[in-house]
Amino acid sequence: LLPLVSFLIGVSSQGEFQVEISGTTVTITCPLEDEYIQWELSGKTQDTRERKFIIKDHDSSPANLSCSVGSQKHHLYLNAKVCATCEELDALTVAGIITADLLITLGMLILVYYFSKGRKGRASSAGDSRPRGQKMQRPPPVPSPDYEPIRKGQREVYAGLAPRAI
Repeated sequence: LLPLVSFLIGVSSQGEFQVEISGTTVTITCPLEDEYIQWELSGKTQDTRERKFIIKDHDSSPANLSCSVGSQKHHLYLNAKVCATCEELDALTVAGIITADLLITLGMLILVYYFSKGRKGRASSAGDSRPRGQKMQRPPPVPSPDYEPIRKGQREVYAGLAPRAI
């Protein structure tokens, strides 16, 4: 998995902070070039006087950092999400994984298409216990002798069937 890394880089006229993240270790390089750099992390002055400041076992909490030489002071807000078990992947590896996934998916689609192509005319007999044959058409039912169609010239038989008012 890729670690989620987000940070703001403080930009100054002499350059910008450089932030490197590896596992849970965060290394920050101050843009000031001097031998006596004083670091301040969230209001606490650190004893280191080097240009690089290393935070080991960073807990992913946001931090305010500053490095200063005399009256020059540069600030950095660090919001880096780190994890101990994460692996870094370069862009080529990620592109290869996505391409391989798309090719495998396309191959599966083609296999399903060709194997299902021959089954279009066949019906499954899994849910039906009786053998299937060609459907036979039934003849129309025999009309009841009680109901005869009206023929020309026989209207007097049905003349008395007028609707009645209730």
